[in-house]
Amino acid sequence: MMTSCKGQTREPVVRPATQADRFYTGNAKELSDEVDSLLALHSHSTVYQNVAAIIVPHAGYYFSGNVAASAYMSLDAKKRYKRIFLLGPSHHEWLDGASVNTEADYYATPLGQVRVDHETAVTLTNTGDTDSDCVFSYRPEAHDREHCLEVQLPFLQRLFAQHAQEVPPIVPIIISTNDYRKLKRIAEVLKPYFTDDRSAEGRSQGENLFIISSDFSHYPAYDDACEVDARTGKAIETGDVEEFIATINANAQRGMKNLATSACGGFAIITLMMMLDENYSVKHIMYQNSGDIDDHDHSRVVGYHSFAFLRKQPGEFSISEADKKLLKDIALQSIKDSLDGKRIAQPTFNSHLSTLNSKCGAFVSLHKHGRLRGCIGHFGEDYPLHEIVAEMARAAAFEDPRFMPVTKDELDDIDIEISVLTPMRRIKSLDEFELHRHGIYIKKGRRSGTFLPQVADEVNWTKEEFVGHCSQDKAGLGWDGWRDAELYVYEAIVF
Repeated sequence: MMTSCKGQTREPVVRPATQADRFYTGNAKELSDEVDSLLALHSHSTVYQNVAAIIVPHAGYYFSGNVAASAYMSLDAKKRYKRIFLLGPSHHEWLDGASVNTEADYYATPLGQVRVDHETAVTLTNTGDTDSDCVFSYRPEAHDREHCLEVQLPFLQRLFAQHAQEVPPIVPIIISTNDYRKLKRIAEVLKPYFTDDRSAEGRSQGENLFIISSDFSHYPAYDDACEVDARTGKAIETGDVEEFIATINANAQRGMKNLATSACGGFAIITLMMMLDENYSVKHIMYQNSGDIDDHDHSRVVGYHSFAFLRKQPGEFSISEADKKLLKDIALQSIKDSLDGKRIAQPTFNSHLSTLNSKCGAFVSLHKHGRLRGCIGHFGEDYPLHEIVAEMARAAAFEDPRFMPVTKDELDDIDIEISVLTPMRRIKSLDEFELHRHGIYIKKGRRSGTFLPQVADEVNWTKEEFVGHCSQDKAGLGWDGWRDAELYVYEAIVF
């Protein structure tokens, strides 16, 4: 029995597992085994201690379960989250707002029930001084048949069960509006829960976790899906909501055959990105599409990405959005000046307040219509960042031996990606090295070699294999040569 704030009792309301035997099996034992096996595929993946949010797909487990598991295994399931906000799109009803389930006390799956944070759900629907200011309501039809949130629950149940914990209470929210003002208002209401949930007395109440449910490209051919999903994924990695919206719109205007959408959960992703600031970084975890599953049909596929959004730790090296924009301007101007036969211009900025004067390495990659057009980098901490970016942009455009030099006619079609390497930190043991998060630099005598963090996203190596290959293939020290060499780690900020 449930007791209301007025002391009345009632039977708890359970939202049934409407998608069992559709998107996942309804047999509890088979479901448990399937989810456990998917999670086990990522048992060697990096676990981040500071995850604020993840983006996960919501297709049938056969198709997207592997990518979903990669996101869930980035979480520290031992952490005591206060609550989990589940945000996803509406596949059946147009809401022109957000619907939060204030009726259900529990969501059921074949594995049991997950409690709803009813108090927080009701609080959200009561925000706003006027009807026009209140963007949250409860619309039963938005939740009754919706699968995008339900399919996340078995993953949460099995993940937390690994540490004998129950799933923290959930706040189920369906977002369905293309009104920018309303999306911004939704983000404003949710942001206090996203940044730091505090009591009225100012005491920290514990971290919340946000789970954003979204698939990506729908129904283009395999190669087209890889191209459009790469653009969308890179836009999310920038952390810039305007960049994401512009990319989604550009994808739609390209006239790609059979492309119905490039992110079905785009409104929920926009809401999340509106809550980001310089205190967060974005980590791409995995990409597949349905054509990768048992060599499935390549003529019409659906794309699946997973991402983790990380809270930065005190003292952590970071680059503001303003400095990122300035670095991109510096890179573009460097290429233009070189095409015009001019010397690279010196940028104007406040060197005392900007990280652009920090001495660190950087790589500049050029893409044309989603395909690599040049990439050159400098690994070291001997020149200011703004100088490295300018020089590497020029080198990527004109000195990459794999490509012909960039011409003026191409410039409007060139996209610039910058990877800033954070200052290196020496480590004494591989226990200090985090796969996917850290790059490794190995040095012994005059020999040295490095792998960028992104390399781990392209291969299926363990931590030891990652370092062994770097030692052997890059530093020329042999497979075990790293064991008596100097080891350094760094991160890459990609935008």
